Amino acid sequence: MHAMQYRITLPADYDMKIIRRRVESRGHLLDDFPGLGLKAYLIRERSTDSSPVNQYAPFYLWNTPQGMNSFLWGPGFQGIIDDFGRPEVEHWTGLAFEHGPAASRVPRAAARRAVPIPPGEDPAAVIDRAAGAVREYAATPGVHSAALAVDPRRWELLHFTLWEHTAPAAAGDRYEVLHVSAPELDTIETGRQW
Repeated sequence: MHAMQYRITLPADYDMKIIRRRVESRGHLLDDFPGLGLKAYLIRERSTDSSPVNQYAPFYLWNTPQGMNSFLWGPGFQGIIDDFGRPEVEHWTGLAFEHGPAASRVPRAAARRAVPIPPGEDPAAVIDRAAGAVREYAATPGVHSAALAVDPRRWELLHFTLWEHTAPAAAGDRYEVLHVSAPELDTIETGRQW
């Protein structure tokens, strides 16, 4: 599993209905995309859920690097470049994935929390504890699914959770989910990924 996200921060007075219409008209295009576990079309709106920004921030879990590469170097990502310029694409190696009690329902919210691995701590021990915590966290009522990934360049863990309704404030940066494309969600390996 590979996690990927690009966050496009928009002007404070940007009409977020433009992004909503974009997702409504184009979101279905990845509903059958090979190699894609899931794509959550995420937005943050300034002054909603304590968000300081307007942001379009799709989040992906890829089952295969071929699927991810096919998207990045194909017409899908070119549409983002054409409309917004070339954003920085964050990428993490998957560590754990779990389905939650709300897995059969459509998620309406998401949370993203990045946590640095402290210098001097054994990264393997920190990652092992975090992977174990994902299983417990995923059992929380209202959780659709939860993923854990790592960026070994910055030594940072990324926790990503989809929620049936509202993500709790303590969960991290909160997003509204406009659409989910999940052609290979059922084939994302659950549990630890090593």
